[in-house]
Amino acid sequence: MHVLGIDAGGTKTVCLLADERGMIVSEGRGPGANLLAAGELGVEKVLHEVMETAIGDRAITPAAICLGIAGVDREDEARTVRAIMRRIGYKSRVLVVNDALIALVAGAQDAPGIVIIAGTGSIVYGRNAAGEAARAGGWGHMIGDEGSGYWIGREALAAVMRAADGRGPATQLGGDILAHFAVDDESRLPRIVYDRDQPRMSVAALGPIVERAAELGDAVATRILERAADELVLAAGSVASQLNMRGDLFTFFLAGGIFRVVPWLSRELPRRLVEVAPRGQVQILDEEPAVGAVWLALAEARGGAQIPRYKS
Repeated sequence: MHVLGIDAGGTKTVCLLADERGMIVSEGRGPGANLLAAGELGVEKVLHEVMETAIGDRAITPAAICLGIAGVDREDEARTVRAIMRRIGYKSRVLVVNDALIALVAGAQDAPGIVIIAGTGSIVYGRNAAGEAARAGGWGHMIGDEGSGYWIGREALAAVMRAADGRGPATQLGGDILAHFAVDDESRLPRIVYDRDQPRMSVAALGPIVERAAELGDAVATRILERAADELVLAAGSVASQLNMRGDLFTFFLAGGIFRVVPWLSRELPRRLVEVAPRGQVQILDEEPAVGAVWLALAEARGGAQIPRYKS
């Protein structure tokens, strides 16, 4: 028996082929598969390609496929994704879940826990011992994603423009960001930031610059990072409260690229999360989220995965 576990993120898609023991046999990797950004046909193309790459020339029909993808908490997007998977075929049992769930399962497997995901975007998702789920954030860069790479970069750019206008305090971020984009004047920044090709990625890449400025004592940069930590902990506290987990023993998993490129956050959050759940442990998620999709696909193949239900 073999299964496929897929993590379809905004910037990359990872598909793992595993055997009945959960051992990874091969993988396929591709670009992001976000419905809003890539469209239905674009998502279908990416998913088909990574699945074909993972299977290769093996005469295998997966017993089950688990796809973790953002947006499937909304029924209209869930229907679209299920239709895509039906068209791709393989005659396999298909399980479509939120990408935050597979990240949590990659770390906690079947145990309760909370995952704090901060990459280009951000979301906090948790599951308690009763199999109830809750989330906070994950509403996109226009109305949410606080504490994410994009949010940090956007706050840094706003601070630079405020300083240039004389509406805010001077900050080292101005010179650092101008050098990063190889321009010599703040008035050039909007053209770069609003570039249609990859505006979110260019903004989200500014996190390390903010951290370096904070390490050198820049008050504006320091405040941006502190607010990012505040927002992520606030979301974690909301999820822990919704699930009545504040007094429980469980693990917070830190997932997403921001914890690698802005390591200050990975050091700061454990100190603050003690106030959210004093018995909680904190660890960086080392596994690929797609490993969580493999775990759920195996459960589905063996009779049915238990998917947490949102607490009403």
